[in-house]
Amino acid sequence: MAMIATAWSVTIMAQKNAEPAEEAFGERLARIRKERGFTQTELGDAIGVSQRVISYYERATQRPPAELLPKIAAVLGVTTDVLLGVEALPEDGRTVDARLRRKLKELESLPTKDRKAIMQVIDAMLERQKVNNA
Repeated sequence: MAMIATAWSVTIMAQKNAEPAEEAFGERLARIRKERGFTQTELGDAIGVSQRVISYYERATQRPPAELLPKIAAVLGVTTDVLLGVEALPEDGRTVDARLRRKLKELESLPTKDRKAIMQVIDAMLERQKVNNA
C-alpha cells in the first residue's frame, strides 16, 4: 500500500511541477472507464461509492484516496500504474465488449423460458445481418 501511495504522490507532484500533462487523472479514468464499457454508476457500485463521487474524480474536482486505486484498477482490468498514467494502457481490444459480457452474465439469472426467448431474438438478428451482408 505504501508503494501505491508513493506512486500516487510522485504522480501528483509531477503533475504540479511539470508542464501540463498529456492527460489528467480524471480524463484518463473517464477514458478507461468508457473503453471498458462501464457507466459512472456501474463503476461506483463496483467499488462502493456513488456515481457522483466517480464524476468528481473524472472532473478532477477530487482525486480518489490511495486505498481506492487498487479497487478501481481491478474493476477496470488495468494496473494502478496504468490508472495513474505511469504506464500506457495496452491495446488489448477490450472496449464495449466488457459491458456486453456483464449484461450476458445478468441474463443468466433469468428463467429458462426468458433466456430462450432472448436467444431467439439474438439468432433472428444475426441471421438478418447475414442476409443483409450477402
